[in-house]
Amino acid sequence: MKSREMVGRVAAFFDLDGTLIARPSLERRFFARLRQWRAIPMRNYFLWLARAAWLAPRGIRMMRYANKMYLRGVSVRDFQEGHQRQGQPGLAVPRFLPEGVDQLAWHVGQGHAIVLMSGTLAPLAQEMARALVARPAVRGIAASVAVCATRLEENDGQWTGRIVGDAMFGEAKGRAVQQMAVDKGFELGQCYAYGDSVADRWMLEAVGRPVAVNPSWRLKTRARRKSWPVLTWAEGKKAKQSSSSTPGEQRNADEIWEHVG
Repeated sequence: MKSREMVGRVAAFFDLDGTLIARPSLERRFFARLRQWRAIPMRNYFLWLARAAWLAPRGIRMMRYANKMYLRGVSVRDFQEGHQRQGQPGLAVPRFLPEGVDQLAWHVGQGHAIVLMSGTLAPLAQEMARALVARPAVRGIAASVAVCATRLEENDGQWTGRIVGDAMFGEAKGRAVQQMAVDKGFELGQCYAYGDSVADRWMLEAVGRPVAVNPSWRLKTRARRKSWPVLTWAEGKKAKQSSSSTPGEQRNADEIWEHVG
């Protein structure tokens, strides 16, 4: 049991794609919706290819996360109002994995800060944060969900296709967690993080209580080597621990770490 004075200094950092929601990713869903409503000008595809070629020397992940030229000229207002107005290219919020929501609700009940750490577009992550707060699992508890995601540059109410600051993936996630700890006074050794990809390893390694959720084989291998808990979260199923970890019912993050500790 944590002392009361520690509660305000603990945060739980959650990845989104593959962790709190099933794939395909939020951005892929959003892209498909934009194409459906023909909201992407044809020239943007060529701009995207040109930007991809420029980013290629920095790796495939940089090409993926830092190249948003397909959004050039797309209306910010259309996105903001799209989930309320039929026929607009907003995000249809996907279902959260139930056990992920249960885990998040447990952290809320403990008074922990909740932060969504995602490489997806910040507007998409913010939509998910609002949807999370409205979930019955956390309703009635004063929940606040912070967002740290890839920010988009705007000009005259339209996206330019450029990002502001770092694309939020890989090492950038780890740096963001550490900076947030400085700004908010979090005790990282007592904090939690949940991720599914080996690219989340910097975020996971930045905290004292990392958990691999639905991990890729590379992250699962790393988790086993470091004795991190490995969980499988799926739609319509109870949370379960993988065979690589100590068996037993897992009700909250403290119990997970009691089993592996």
